[in-house]
Amino acid sequence: MAPAAIGLMLLLTKLVDAVTDPMMGVIADRTRSRWGRYRPYMLYGAIPFGFSGVLVFVDPGLGETGMLVWAYATYTLAMLAYTAVNVPYGGLLGVISPSARERASVTAYRMFFSASSAIVIGVLGTALVRWFGGDDEAAGIMWTMACIAGLSVFCLLAVFAATKERIPEPAHNGSIGGDLKVLVTTGPWIAVALAAILGVTAIASRQASALFFFEYVAGDDGSPMFLFLDRRALFLTALAFGQIAGVILASGLQRHIEKAHLIIFAGGLKAAGIIAFYFLPVDAAWAQTMVQLCVGIGFGILMVVAYAMFTDIAEYVDWRANKQMTALVVSASIFAVKAGIAFGLAIPGFVMGWTGFVAGQDQSDSAKFGIDLAFALIPAAALVPGMIAMLFYRIDRKALTQIESDLAERRLQTG
Repeated sequence: MAPAAIGLMLLLTKLVDAVTDPMMGVIADRTRSRWGRYRPYMLYGAIPFGFSGVLVFVDPGLGETGMLVWAYATYTLAMLAYTAVNVPYGGLLGVISPSARERASVTAYRMFFSASSAIVIGVLGTALVRWFGGDDEAAGIMWTMACIAGLSVFCLLAVFAATKERIPEPAHNGSIGGDLKVLVTTGPWIAVALAAILGVTAIASRQASALFFFEYVAGDDGSPMFLFLDRRALFLTALAFGQIAGVILASGLQRHIEKAHLIIFAGGLKAAGIIAFYFLPVDAAWAQTMVQLCVGIGFGILMVVAYAMFTDIAEYVDWRANKQMTALVVSASIFAVKAGIAFGLAIPGFVMGWTGFVAGQDQSDSAKFGIDLAFALIPAAALVPGMIAMLFYRIDRKALTQIESDLAERRLQTG
């Protein structure tokens, strides 16, 4: 399918998330069960999530219009299933401990394994597709995704079985409208959401346009550069290894440096790395890989610190407005990340269509410039407003200590 058609699909389906993510947050916050508010969704949502993920990659053999309809339907279904498990999963992070330091530590583990999974997919994904499908790439992709989906179902069930919600449930949650009003008037959430949207947009746009850059700008023929990794696989693997390094680095630094300052540093590191990549010779493969490693470090710092901030903001809202709306805060924050992914994936399709890209042909100078825009210049520019937004984030370590102390006393009195 045409890149512009896919870009539009990815953007439009995220409009559904604008409604379903906060809705799921409201539902999860108001759930009452013997397993807690958030854990039940790991149990009941695991299998639908895995099944819908496979459906996206099933080839029904339809024509161009039919395939586009299939893509819209299955991708939307998969995103709904993802919302049903991921929003409560994020909310669970905010109620397994009243300590900001412990939540930050758990977030670091979460992001470490998330980045590790990207390395596994980067290293094994193509090999599994060839092993399962042989000459039938579509079948290989479907069966590879079936394996990943089966593993994801197991992991979600393990989360349900092995976790405990330790923050007591409130007697009532108040009105939904009141919760939403509190959220959209919370300055720290607006600042972090903006930084997350733009930070993820930059990475998603680079990843979505990497194939086009290496094939049409760098002239890469797909030959292995290191072991069986070609330049694009090496590029993605460097990002993942950098992300792991960034997660490890951030987990230690945030004990001594304010989270907002770390977000600003991460954005600056990513922007500098992207610009440096742009000015390197197109055949400087190893230098590009090292620079991409630095971009990954910045991304790792951004993700682990931003997710830790989301749960801090939920505590801040509880302290300031006396409202426990952890899942709503996290769901709106997850939507910000999803929006960043959507914008980032849509940018290459729109820009390349505008500058005259034609798949499978030698590209004009205008088309190559469009690829450079999507791969480097737009991502680097997108990071700047996010760094500026973090100058207005006011929940520092001193404020968190006071919030935790006041909430502990309040919960003791009401418990």
